[in-house]
Amino acid sequence: MAPPSSSKAEFPWWLAAAAVLALAAALFIAASDLYAQVFATVAKGIGITVFVTVVAFAMASIIGLGVALMGLSGLPWLRQVARFYVEIIRGVPILVLLFWIAFAGAPAFVAAWNALTAPLQGAGYLGELLVRDVSLLWRAIMALTIGYSAFISEVFRAGIQAVEKGQIEAAKALGLSRAQRFRLVVFPQAIRTILPPLGNDFVALVKDSSLVSVLGVADITQMGKIYAAGSFRFFETYSIVAYIYLILTVGLSLALRALERRLRRQHEE
Repeated sequence: MAPPSSSKAEFPWWLAAAAVLALAAALFIAASDLYAQVFATVAKGIGITVFVTVVAFAMASIIGLGVALMGLSGLPWLRQVARFYVEIIRGVPILVLLFWIAFAGAPAFVAAWNALTAPLQGAGYLGELLVRDVSLLWRAIMALTIGYSAFISEVFRAGIQAVEKGQIEAAKALGLSRAQRFRLVVFPQAIRTILPPLGNDFVALVKDSSLVSVLGVADITQMGKIYAAGSFRFFETYSIVAYIYLILTVGLSLALRALERRLRRQHEE
């Protein structure tokens, strides 16, 4: 028997099946008053979920890149500080880190801020900062930022180390500074290696953003919890919650894969 053609073998039947199911679910939600009401309520949290994910991922990427560069530094003490940060943060579950930042870290930060700014507060230039002034939304964002920065730093470190040393030596021979070598030679080549695992972390953060609901932040999961607790429609509510998260995560995964293919084609050309 002749082997199947590559075009048929690579056709994403799973995606076609998922699209049909998603369309059928959307039509069912639109036709059902109950499911439409649940969807309208839960969908109010989409904006918060997207905001938390985008802000936390952006800040985690910046911190992660800084930690990765520290880990690749020629100074031993910087490398040790970076390794300490990565190992300690990765060893703490995200949910535990969320609680610690929200209920221990935030009060400690407020106390330190007030101690440092006491002269300015005494002179009337600044008011006293209270714990309640630090919103639970931003406590949650900071917890996700710190937690994911440790994982993202390892992604950056591996991608940078994957760049051929000959490329770096050639850049040195051209007289480029360390910053110029990183900006013009190392990072553009490393991004092709970094992008797939970085995209996976972004999708994972979309899902882990649901943890902010334990602090009462009005994301998708929290809106679902509130509706289910008041209506006792647990099956309908959490089916809608799962449906929305699937749409977000699968859509992001497809977009990231398309971007990877585009970068690969550009590199081959």
